[in-house]
Amino acid sequence: MNETPKANRLHIAVFGRRNAGKSSLINAITGQEVALVSDHPGTTTDPVYKAMELLPLGPVVFIDTAGLDDTGELGELRVKKTIQVMDKTDLALMVFSPENSDFTLEKEWHRMLQQRKTPIIGVVNKIDIKDADLNEYTKYFDFPFVKVSARERINIGKLKEMITEYAPSDFELPALIGDILEPKSLVVLVAPQDIQAPKNRLILPQVQTIRDLLDHDCMALIVKDTELEDLLKNLNRHPDLVITDSQVFYKVVRIIPEEVPLTSFSIIMSRYKGDLGTFIKGAKAIDRLKPGDRVLIAEACTHHPLRNDIGREKLPALLESRAGGKLVIDVKAGSDFPEDLTPYSLIVHCGACMFNRKQMLSRIIRAQQQNVPITNYGMVFAYTAGILRRVTAMFEERKGVRAPEGEGYGELAQGR
Repeated sequence: MNETPKANRLHIAVFGRRNAGKSSLINAITGQEVALVSDHPGTTTDPVYKAMELLPLGPVVFIDTAGLDDTGELGELRVKKTIQVMDKTDLALMVFSPENSDFTLEKEWHRMLQQRKTPIIGVVNKIDIKDADLNEYTKYFDFPFVKVSARERINIGKLKEMITEYAPSDFELPALIGDILEPKSLVVLVAPQDIQAPKNRLILPQVQTIRDLLDHDCMALIVKDTELEDLLKNLNRHPDLVITDSQVFYKVVRIIPEEVPLTSFSIIMSRYKGDLGTFIKGAKAIDRLKPGDRVLIAEACTHHPLRNDIGREKLPALLESRAGGKLVIDVKAGSDFPEDLTPYSLIVHCGACMFNRKQMLSRIIRAQQQNVPITNYGMVFAYTAGILRRVTAMFEERKGVRAPEGEGYGELAQGR
């Protein structure tokens, strides 16, 4: 369980005022001294993450946050980081202290979590000091409550039961691609090993896809784009599916027969981490770009960009070629994602392999609320190549999504 990537764990975040006992609560749930505990308010500054196994849920990660009532210049920064945690929270524990009867801040947190469609459990802590009447809470809030003592470990078992009961079942989809394939399907994966590829290892989406195929009793063959033709010549039948790096769509689509299903790692991740239909619709906005428009390119991870970086060089060049002139390109990495998205004509997101699904969905919801089209890397490469319909066709029956009309195989797919 310790080897499960953080992005694939259920994210349980603990919110509350300073000194409400958030850190003590996490220590009580985990049975470990994970978080620093002090009677001095504001001990927790940056969010603290603790990965563990919580039966019967399995791998989870608890997030201890700074109090949303923090004050001062540093306090404002801590609050901002706490609000960012909301975007990745699958289940929220909102901690109350019985000596506090002013719920103004808690109502605001409730509103923000509701915007993100996050389930909440109310936890009234410190009942070893002062008992609490839960009716005083349920008349203001529409989520379930439990009263506990983190210090004395009272009702912690009940809280764990409620976490299991109210944890969202769809925090992670059951499969990347194996759910739409039959057992024994032959799948070819095309993985270019260029300067962008990490030395001596594959990138995470490639590794996860291979494991997903094996878990679904499929047969996976992995090859570089330079050996793809040789591999196909040595097969006694067509593959059931080809999955490629989106950056070599232009090359792979000329090699793979038209009747063979084709997609990319990035498009698989867009379905697994986000919303495929929204990204397909967002790709259509590429045709509306004009010189001077502002485009946001968002990356889930922070890395040192190399020559021909996809987000800083390849995608901007492709979009500017399509728009017929220079665009204003903003690149944001990691948790750096603007609150105000309205200046942008388009958002292009990476595959988000380092995010949990909730964090990606939160960004999609924010874009939709502000009427800003959002798509992802693979969609851009496919749409501009004229093959978006082809590379999303295998998902249509599952989700009822469909590439925009007119986006057939295009000139590139026809080999012109």
